[in-house]
Amino acid sequence: MKVVLLRDVPNVGQAGTVHEVSDGFARNYLIPRRLAEPATPERVAVAEARLAAQRRKVEKAERALRDLAQRLEGLRVVIPARVGESGRLYGSITARDIAERVSRLVGHEIDRRAVELTDPIRSLGEHRVSIHLVGRLRPTVIVEVVPEESSEQSQ
Repeated sequence: MKVVLLRDVPNVGQAGTVHEVSDGFARNYLIPRRLAEPATPERVAVAEARLAAQRRKVEKAERALRDLAQRLEGLRVVIPARVGESGRLYGSITARDIAERVSRLVGHEIDRRAVELTDPIRSLGEHRVSIHLVGRLRPTVIVEVVPEESSEQSQ
């Protein structure tokens, strides 16, 4: 059965897209929970128009942020951190820390949710971190975590 998804459904698709699912899954799960509706020609046309508008919006945002993405690509961000005797960090470096430091360096506000960091950084050294700006724009920055003492001596 073809359905138009009204909300994002894990392992099925995103809201506004048309998908072929089994009849039982559609009738017993998707439609009663208002996650989808049967794909009639009118509903499919509305969904396609909505998706086209969303694509145009993302493309416009990508064009606007392309310069920022080029400035971010390969950017080296040095973050000093307190380190114990064994070389382990006291605490960790989070997405918020990275977003604040990158924002200061490039002069453009980066949201902490845009920093793609699966786990906080808990070790010294270089770490590659992606920043999801919009659409396909995902520049990678290099986060270098250094002991606090060495950063104070170099400045």
